[in-house]
Amino acid sequence: MIALKYLLLPPLVNLLLILLGLALGPRRLLGGLLLALGLVSLALLATPMASHLLRQGLEPHPVIGPGQWRQAQAIVILGGGRDYEAAEFGWGDAPADATWRRLAYGAKLHHDSGLPILVSGGRVHGEHSAEASLMAAALREVFRVPVRWMEGESRNTAENARLSARMLNEDGITRVALVSQAWHLPRAVAEFEAAGLTVIPAPTGFASAPPPGLHAWLPRAYHLNQSSRALHEWLGLAWQWLGQRLP
Repeated sequence: MIALKYLLLPPLVNLLLILLGLALGPRRLLGGLLLALGLVSLALLATPMASHLLRQGLEPHPVIGPGQWRQAQAIVILGGGRDYEAAEFGWGDAPADATWRRLAYGAKLHHDSGLPILVSGGRVHGEHSAEASLMAAALREVFRVPVRWMEGESRNTAENARLSARMLNEDGITRVALVSQAWHLPRAVAEFEAAGLTVIPAPTGFASAPPPGLHAWLPRAYHLNQSSRALHEWLGLAWQWLGQRLP
């Protein structure tokens, strides 16, 4: 499944189309079509307009309000990756940019509400330390926020939900404010609800509107990355939908 996922995502899927088109011969109809499809789709996915449209459909949850987080018993912050050997922090590895955004927003919610925090993230590639421990260190040393629970065994969103729910249930916690990027929350909320928790979505990192005029169609590497993240989530939602319907 992991190998198939990367084969279906840019830029690898676009490069494969280009290589296949070249192998078949650009002057032949099929080869030319595949080559054009690979090049045009790669350029299009790198535009601000395409990345915005792909992410916009993944962001149904609005900003959480005080009336909502008061219903929660705890804040759950999901890991969003790590940077290896981030020497400037002195911890070895450090949270990736997506994780920092989640941590900052989770820290704000904690200051606003006083709710305890659970951080969730394991060793996806067998790293020395769990992502949860990096997140806890960042909250403690940078944001001056304590962490009550660390779930450090999960490797994906489904395991985030199942293992976090098990840990929280031991303390009688059933209602949580779930912090992640807005584009990630549709899949994450479904997994946490399937694990038996009542979830109050707490999104951060909403998609910015594309710039006006021609600039909305100028390809940039940043927007190719954003399009790839969005397509990854769409694939994850499709896989989740199939898993709920297949025996």
